[in-house]
Amino acid sequence: MQRRTRAVALAAAVTLAGAGVTACGGGSSSASGDQTITYWATNQSTSLDADKKILQPEIDKFTQETGVKVKLEVIPSADLLNRILAATTSGKGPDVLNIGNTWSASLQATGAFVGWDKELMAKVGGESRFLPAALKSTGATGEDPASLPLYTSSYELFYNKKLFKEAKMSSPPKTWSEFVSAARKLTKDTDGDGKTDQWGLGLQGASPSFAAHFAFILGTQHGAKVFDGHTPKFDEAGMVDGIDQWLSWIGKDGIVNPSDAETTDKVALLKNFASGKAGMILAQSSTGLTLGQYMTTGDYAVAPVPAQDSPAAGAKDIGSFVGGINVAIFKNTGNLDGATQFVKFLTSAKEQVILNKVYGTMPSVTDAKDPAFDTPTLTVARETLTSRALPLPQIAEEAQFETLVGQAMSSFAAQTATGKQPGKDEIKSEMAAANQKLEAGS
Repeated sequence: MQRRTRAVALAAAVTLAGAGVTACGGGSSSASGDQTITYWATNQSTSLDADKKILQPEIDKFTQETGVKVKLEVIPSADLLNRILAATTSGKGPDVLNIGNTWSASLQATGAFVGWDKELMAKVGGESRFLPAALKSTGATGEDPASLPLYTSSYELFYNKKLFKEAKMSSPPKTWSEFVSAARKLTKDTDGDGKTDQWGLGLQGASPSFAAHFAFILGTQHGAKVFDGHTPKFDEAGMVDGIDQWLSWIGKDGIVNPSDAETTDKVALLKNFASGKAGMILAQSSTGLTLGQYMTTGDYAVAPVPAQDSPAAGAKDIGSFVGGINVAIFKNTGNLDGATQFVKFLTSAKEQVILNKVYGTMPSVTDAKDPAFDTPTLTVARETLTSRALPLPQIAEEAQFETLVGQAMSSFAAQTATGKQPGKDEIKSEMAAANQKLEAGS
């Protein structure tokens, strides 16, 4: 059974990496005879160099305090999973690394990570220090966490205040019917040439990870379970309804620029929003960091992701999955004590304040307090994570959900942009095929 679970995890991770999907995310290379450890950090800010400038001074503090040297490497998010898989296979990799929290269970099943049992958890202050929602995305239910939360975020609705005022709208939409109505008012020809140049919603239609996130959010809002244990339920009515709703924004609702069906670049999305080409976007709270390069916080506002007007029986009203970045230790580390000390440092209240302030994310521990986390963006994130967020399924097969469903949705988006939105029967058929692919691969 353990061998089968490991095979599922590797198949899921390979599929995810091959699709270029990144999660909203070994062995030791520590030098023998000294206190050096290697740390793979994810690209969180505007560039790899910017991340190095942010992290190196903090790492220098850690070395001064403990004597443990840290060799830092910042890895592009798109490359991270492939690097992890190579390390898992070869046994040669970092001591400490960041992972997308949605990968936790899939990578845990490979057996390559240190489990955070009670004894080890006590060394970083205990389980009670961490946000309960964030701690649910650290590995399979019922097992010791394979990683610990580092940066936390959630989806929310960003809207252009000037465009809302021009459209005589004083408040953001709370339900999806209000959302579509608002988006239609924002979709128009502003220069009189007969062509729409301002759209209600900007979308990353060609991003499988973005699409899969909303398959989960909207599907759950419609009553879908996604998995029953380890059995995929991608063709459930709720999931089909959620995907159909997402595609309708591009298709029958007409509130998204058809060219957005080919958009993968988040920066392009943010530039369109900042320039007024899109009145709203649905993005994670950490988006505020990058968005600040293109518009001031006074130019936009944030609100919770809308809810269904008439929820299905048994449906859960969520506005996001629990998003974020975790930190983990490879089992093959030659310096477990130094690696543990470093994780303790990164998750300390002081460092959580410093790093999350810079990255525009939420601290993952309850004792990290600072007025910077009381901004409207992070207030909405905190409220969402407290009452309207669920972790993506913490099972090895979750990675294949993101890939199979996300790729199918992106393909459907391209089809919809040409005026051929698939019907629910076609969506159901494709999701049934995704179920079969996953089960055959497991």
